Amino acid sequence: MKIIPAIDIIGGKAVRLTQGDYNQKTEYNDDPLAVAQAFESVGIDRLHVVDLEGAKASKPINLGILESISKGTELKIDFGGGVKSNASIQEVLEAGAHQVTAGSIAVKDKSLVKEWIDQYGPETIILGADVQDEKIAINGWQEDSGIDLFEFLSEYAELGISYCICTDVSKDGLLQGPSFDLYEKIMKVFPSLKLIASGGVSSMEDLSRLEQMDIYGTIVGKAYYEGRISLEELASFK
Repeated sequence: MKIIPAIDIIGGKAVRLTQGDYNQKTEYNDDPLAVAQAFESVGIDRLHVVDLEGAKASKPINLGILESISKGTELKIDFGGGVKSNASIQEVLEAGAHQVTAGSIAVKDKSLVKEWIDQYGPETIILGADVQDEKIAINGWQEDSGIDLFEFLSEYAELGISYCICTDVSKDGLLQGPSFDLYEKIMKVFPSLKLIASGGVSSMEDLSRLEQMDIYGTIVGKAYYEGRISLEELASFK
């Protein structure tokens, strides 16, 4: 299982939100590059970067941070937040991202995301499925699209998507454990999907259980920043 640490950016700083609420923000470090280099120093090779300001503005805002991490490390970065146009995805890839997450745009403009899959390949585009009660949530989790998760995944599986980050909004930032049952259900229906679990990880036990489920990867954020899982423990999953 791939361990994919998260760095969420607001105002050039590494922060975390609770359940996507911008009013429940905790700042952890004012140097995201140093955070990324610490992950790399123990052998971690992937990083999940979320431009929270970009998500609000519907266009990437923190490209400078992305570029500094890309130039200052060898990490394979996946980037999300405000990528909703051809110009934006080009900017993000040019700034050093290896993969780009299509979240709200995958709900609102399927033909554009299909274009991206065709142009950049299924290794580059990650489907972002933010979920509440098995329905897709969009626009920073503030809006219920009414779209069923499994119908959504089925449509994109037909379009050739390989990777999916699935975040259970009800779990995110609460350190109460991931949605094991949901991920198990997804993997039964879509066994070839490279599923990346996100939200709720609170301990090494959570990570071990996800690994036993043969999940492709897991994003770890708050549990690391709050000291519940150490760098060395994360590195043990290599």
